[in-house]
Amino acid sequence: MFFLSDEPIRADEARTQLANQEAGALVIFEGWVRDHNDGRSVKGLDYEAFKPLAEKEGCRILAEARDSFPVLSVTCVHRIGSLALGDLAVWVGVTARHRDAAFDACRYVIDEVKKRVPIWKKEHYSEGVSGWVNADENPGAKL
Repeated sequence: MFFLSDEPIRADEARTQLANQEAGALVIFEGWVRDHNDGRSVKGLDYEAFKPLAEKEGCRILAEARDSFPVLSVTCVHRIGSLALGDLAVWVGVTARHRDAAFDACRYVIDEVKKRVPIWKKEHYSEGVSGWVNADENPGAKL
């Protein structure tokens, strides 16, 4: 399951939903809002998305992960809206019988989400200006 949320991500709930007695491994990736990027001081950011396309592409990525790696379950939640420093921006969880598959699938999901899903990040800098980040690298940004 892939979905966008304008509410804070509840990592504990997401983790609990992945519980499975067949699983020998759970790998989680959490992406947080940090206080810097490319040598600039960041004070917060906004994520925007074209929700129907973003969720469709996100679900496609999760299906690819399930088809490519021997995993039991995989999920991803990405925040949209205004986020403060330290906020959880993206959460990926993967269960598998063995750790290698869980690690590989988790990395695949976050890398592909960042490359392909039309979610745009606007950073707000300490000097009072804002700017879009990597909009030209995300194919969805050209819609």
